[in-house]
Amino acid sequence: MSSTIMKKSGNHLLKLNFVQLFLCFLCFCNANDLNIRCSDIEKKALLDFKESLTDPFGRLSSWVGEDCCQWHGISCNSETGQVTKLDLRNSLQTNKAAQKKSALRGKINSSLLNLKNLRYLDLSMNNFEGSPIPQLIGSLRTLSYLNLSYAELGGTIPPHLGNLSNLQYLDLHSYSDSGSKFNATDLLWLRGLPSLEYLDMGGADLSAVTDWLQQVNVLPSLSELYLSSCKLPTFPFFLPFVNFTSLVAVDMSNNLFNSPMPRWIFNITGLKSFFLSSNNLIGTIPSAFANMHSLQHLDLSHQFLEGTIPGILGNLSNLKSLTLAFNNLSGNLIEFADGLSKQNSLEVLDLTQNRFSGHLPDALGNLTNLRSLVLRGNMFWGSIPESIRLFSSLQHLSLFGNPMNGSIPESIGQLSQLVVLDFGQTAWRGTISEQHFSN
Repeated sequence: MSSTIMKKSGNHLLKLNFVQLFLCFLCFCNANDLNIRCSDIEKKALLDFKESLTDPFGRLSSWVGEDCCQWHGISCNSETGQVTKLDLRNSLQTNKAAQKKSALRGKINSSLLNLKNLRYLDLSMNNFEGSPIPQLIGSLRTLSYLNLSYAELGGTIPPHLGNLSNLQYLDLHSYSDSGSKFNATDLLWLRGLPSLEYLDMGGADLSAVTDWLQQVNVLPSLSELYLSSCKLPTFPFFLPFVNFTSLVAVDMSNNLFNSPMPRWIFNITGLKSFFLSSNNLIGTIPSAFANMHSLQHLDLSHQFLEGTIPGILGNLSNLKSLTLAFNNLSGNLIEFADGLSKQNSLEVLDLTQNRFSGHLPDALGNLTNLRSLVLRGNMFWGSIPESIRLFSSLQHLSLFGNPMNGSIPESIGQLSQLVVLDFGQTAWRGTISEQHFSN
C-alpha cells in the first residue's frame, strides 16, 4: 500500500516538475517577445524624415542602430513596437535667438505617413522656413496631439486638419513678429474635431473669419482656447447658444475689438483664467463677473473701461490675480477691498494708470497672500495704513505717481519678502529711519 502511495506521489512530483519547466519556457519566450523593436518600415520612415532636415546641433545623433524605439524623441507601443510618439520640440534653449540656432530646418517629409499608429506629433520651436502645413498631416488620422507652434510654418491653415477626428490638442501658435504666420478665411474644419480640448491659434491672421465665434462654439469638449493677436474682426455681443461651457482658460488678448464686454461670457461659469488685455473694450466692468466663482486670473488691462470696480467682485473667493491697468476706472477701493479681505486668495493686484482716489483702505492689510500690489499712476492720497505690516508675502509694492501726502509707517520695515519698493513722484512727509528698512 505504501509503495503504491509513494509511486503515485513520485508521478505527481514528476508532473509538477514538467509543468514548472513548461511555464518557465513560456516565460522565457514571452520575455523575448516583450523585447519588441520597431519595424523596418517605420525605421526607414524616420530615417527618411531625418534626411529631409538639417540638424545643426546634432539633436538626432542618436538615430542610429536597429531599434528606433530607443532613439531620441521616439516612443513606441510596448506590445506592438509601433511608433506612437514623435517629440522633436526644440527645447534645448530658452532664449529665442539661441532657439533659432538649434532648430531643425527643412521640410516635413511625407514618410511620416508610414507611421500608422502615430498619436503624438510635436515639431514646435523648429524652422520649416515658411512652408505651409503639408497635406500629409491631415492623413495622420490616429493623432490625438499635434503641436506645430513657433515652427516657422505659414500660409493658410489647411482645412484637411478637420480630418483628424481623434485630435484632442492642437497648437498652431506663431511668433507675433515672425514673417511666417498662419491665416484663414474660415474655420469650418473645426467641425471635424469633436474631441478637441486644447486650441491655440495665437498670432494667426483671422481677420477674414467673421463667424469665428460660431465656428469655435461647435467644440463641446474645448477646455482651453488661445486666440491672442489674431486680428479677430468682431467680438459678438450675443451668442444664442453657448456650447463650449467646458472652457476653463481663454486668452483673446490684443485683438482690438472696440466693443463692450459680451454677455455670453458669463455663461461659462467654470472659467478659471480669462485674459482680454489690449482690446479697446468700452463701458463698465459687468457685475456679472461675480457669478464666475471659479475665476482665478482676470486681465482686463489696456482698455477704455470706465466707472468703478463692482464691490461684488470682492466675493470671488478663488481670485488670485486681477489686472485692470491702463483704463479709466475711478472711485475708491473701500467696498471692493472689504469683500476681498474676506476671501484672502488674491496674490496680484495691478491697478496701474487709472483714476482711483481716496485713502488706501485698511482692509487691504487683510490680503496676507498678496505678493504684488501695483497702484502707480492713480490719485490716492493720505498715508499708507499701518495694516501694511500684515503683508507678510508682499514682494512688489508700487505707489509711484500718486499724491500720497502722509507719512510712511515704520511697520513697512517688517515686510521681509519685499524686493521692489517704488514710491517715486509722491509727496511724502516725515523722515525715513532705519526702522523703515529693518528687515
